[in-house]
Amino acid sequence: MVGNRPFDARALTAPEDRTAARAFTARLRAEQRLPGSSSASAIVAMVAGVVILGVGGVVLTVLFVVLAASLGEGAPLLGILFLLPLLLGVGVIAGGYVAFRHGRRTQEDRRWRMAGFARDVGMEYVPAVPAPGLPGVIFGIGSGRVASDILRGHQPRFVEVGNHTYTVSNGKNTTTMRWGYIAIRLDVPLPHIVLDATANDGLFGSNLPASWGRAQQLSLEGDFDRHFRLFCPRGYERDALYLFTPDVMARFIDNASVLDVEIVDDWLLLYSGEELSTTDPARWAWVFSVISTLLDKLDQWARWRDDRLAVGAPGAAIWAGAPGQTGAPGPGGAAGAPEDGVASGASGIPTGAPGAAVPAEAGVSAGSNGAGVSAAPLQPWVRPPVGVAPPGRRLRGRSPWIVVAIVLTVFGIGGLAVTLGPFLLLLALR
Repeated sequence: MVGNRPFDARALTAPEDRTAARAFTARLRAEQRLPGSSSASAIVAMVAGVVILGVGGVVLTVLFVVLAASLGEGAPLLGILFLLPLLLGVGVIAGGYVAFRHGRRTQEDRRWRMAGFARDVGMEYVPAVPAPGLPGVIFGIGSGRVASDILRGHQPRFVEVGNHTYTVSNGKNTTTMRWGYIAIRLDVPLPHIVLDATANDGLFGSNLPASWGRAQQLSLEGDFDRHFRLFCPRGYERDALYLFTPDVMARFIDNASVLDVEIVDDWLLLYSGEELSTTDPARWAWVFSVISTLLDKLDQWARWRDDRLAVGAPGAAIWAGAPGQTGAPGPGGAAGAPEDGVASGASGIPTGAPGAAVPAEAGVSAGSNGAGVSAAPLQPWVRPPVGVAPPGRRLRGRSPWIVVAIVLTVFGIGGLAVTLGPFLLLLALR
């Protein structure tokens, strides 16, 4: 269960109530919970159209009066020709107004239904958030970034489901990209890991708006590689294996194989090329099932620690104090006191391992090696603080110049073959 109440989607299929939907949108606008919408721009466009149509009508009328005197019997035909553009303009403006009213009613009805659904399942409805602050790969690119139709739950952990749009431009052409996403807050920051689903690949491979080098791709056991391409920072392969145990991999394959997955900072993000926050009850039932099956396995991730931040590790003094590292104890208690006596990182050290504190009851005094020979005192093992060392915080993106070089090479070889091919053929035939 995602919210704090059982799944209830009756609000999504309830009979239409235009009065209630209009009143709900008015309340949102009064509470300033709606960002600047396109209504104002649409009204301005219609006013501008009316002004242009009026000015054009005056100009055409004057021309008709001037020309009618000289045409005589052909004046009626000329009048029809001058009237057609005016009628066409009026039709376009009227059609635009009807479409605008219909779109506004649809949006009001959608907000009203989504808010009712959120209330019934114990979640919070947020109409829109400009430039959402989530750290995922789809949230930091393009312009006009807006997350919309957001549902948020806070128990048993923070979960957010919404749709995200942004605009990308390459010269003269602009494209609006649309995504659905699920954001789940984790207990601790984890290394940057991406599961690129193969089920939603396009003609040229991944549908994600970023790419990473093959040197950061990790192959896992079983048929996991058939469903996902896993990328993790170099040096964090063992940590990825610790996080993605066989039971966790099975959950992703069985329930989220059509979604791209990104773990970044203390967030688990799932992406879809289609809207996830809709008025379709079946879509919500599937979304809730995905979240519920994953929540059961996220608690074990809270025990992970980055051994690179451990006392005595190379660079630990610098990394532990770097921005974004809290150094706070984990859910199991104070740092240095793991619940099960075993370090929670991928290469954890039991408390009785070499380098751990030796109890005095063991019959060996500190400063002795057991044979009465003085030795350096054994240092207690200290659990690494919560956080991720800088090398693991972000994957290294693939350089676009590599792709450009490959394309130029291919086209260069192709052009050379087209140019020299006929001459070589003639030489071969001679």
